[in-house]
Amino acid sequence: MNKKCRDIIVGIAIGVILAAASYCMAAKPVIAQDLTKGQGLPFTPMRLAIMKQTKLMLEAYQIDAENEGTIDENKMFHGAMKGLVGSVGDPYTRFVSPEDLEEEQRQIEGEYGGIGMWIAEKDGRIVVIAPIEDTPPDKAGVKPLDEILRVNDENVIGKKSDEVAKLLRGVPGEKVTIKVRRKDSDKLIDFTIIREIIKIKTVRMEKDKEIAYIKINSFNQKTNEEVKAAIAQAKKDKAEGILLDLRNNPGGLLDSVVDVTAQFINGGVVVKTKGRYEQANQIYQAEQGYANRLPVVALVNEGSASAAEILAGALKDHKRATIVGMKTFGKGSVQTLFNLPDKSGIFITIARYTTPNGTVIDHKGLEPNVRMGGEPSKDRKNDKQYIKGLAILRKEIAAAR
Repeated sequence: MNKKCRDIIVGIAIGVILAAASYCMAAKPVIAQDLTKGQGLPFTPMRLAIMKQTKLMLEAYQIDAENEGTIDENKMFHGAMKGLVGSVGDPYTRFVSPEDLEEEQRQIEGEYGGIGMWIAEKDGRIVVIAPIEDTPPDKAGVKPLDEILRVNDENVIGKKSDEVAKLLRGVPGEKVTIKVRRKDSDKLIDFTIIREIIKIKTVRMEKDKEIAYIKINSFNQKTNEEVKAAIAQAKKDKAEGILLDLRNNPGGLLDSVVDVTAQFINGGVVVKTKGRYEQANQIYQAEQGYANRLPVVALVNEGSASAAEILAGALKDHKRATIVGMKTFGKGSVQTLFNLPDKSGIFITIARYTTPNGTVIDHKGLEPNVRMGGEPSKDRKNDKQYIKGLAILRKEIAAAR
C-alpha cells in the first residue's frame, strides 16, 4: 500500500479540495466482475431507461441545447455521480472528477493555487475551518467557524463544500469577494481577497527565553521533518520546554501526524479507527526512540481539526502535555479513496477515529485540560491562550528543575 495514500480528510482547501484517503483502493476488479457476469446493475431497468429518456429529452427540447457545451456527456455523468454519492448525506463521502483529483494531489504535496483557507460542511452550513497562516484570508481577518454565505454575487447557502471551493478558485492575482456570518452573531462581513499561489510551510519555530514556540499549521508530507528540525534547533538553543501551537490547524495526512506524535511520546497508541469492515479497524502506534523529554503545553481552538485533534488527543491521553484553549472542531472520520477507471474517484467515510483512551471526537470535539478563550494574535500581549499556556509551561519547567 502506498504510504502517500493514507491520510485523514480535514475539509476543503480553497483553491483545491484537500481530500484525504486512508487507503487508495481500485474499484476496477468489482466493475470488471459485474460486466463479465452481466450482473450488478446499479438500478432497475426502468430507472436506467428513465435516465436515458431524460438525456434524450434534454438534447431534443432544452432551449440552449444547440449551444456548444450545454449538453456535455461528461458533465452529465459527473453530475449524476455527485448526486448518487451525495445522497448518503455524509459531507465527507464525495465524488471527485479526474481534474479535481489531480489538483488534490498537488495540495497534498504542499503547494497549490487559491486563496489559502480550509472549509467544510458543518451542521448543514459551509464554514471556515481555518485560514492558513500568513495567507490573504488570514491577513484579511477571516476566522474559524465563519459561515460563508456568498461568493462574489452567488448565494452558496445549500451548496456542497466542493462546489463552493470551485467558486473560490481562480487565476492568481484575481479578486474574489466572500460574505460571511460570524459565529454567535448576525453580523455579516464582506472580505475582498486576492488569489495567489499558496506555498504551505507547515511548521514555524521561535524562541521565547527558555521556551521553544512551535506552530504546526497543517500535516503534509514535509511536516515530520520540519518538526524534527524545530525540536533539534530548540535543544541546540537549550530550550527547557515546548509550547506547541495547534490552533487553526485543519489537519492533513494520518501518517504525518503519527510520525509527529512519535516526536513527543515514546511508543504507544496514537489513534484508533473503527469501521464496518476489518481493514477499517486499525491501531496506529508511535515509533519508539524519537521522543523528546521536554515539558510540553499544547494550544488548541475551534479551528483545530482532524489530524490536529489526533495529536492533541494522544498528548492528552498519554499525559504528555497539558492542552490549553477551547474545544476543537470535531472532525474525526477516515475517508478512503476508491479510484475509478476514468481517473475520477470516490472518497468514502469508512471509519471514525478515537483517541488512545477511546474518546470519540467526530461531531463532538476534544475538550482541553484548561479552558481558555481568546484568539491567536501576532501581538502576544493580546493572545490570552498563548499567555496562559506559557504560564503553565513555566510552572512545569520549574517543577522539573
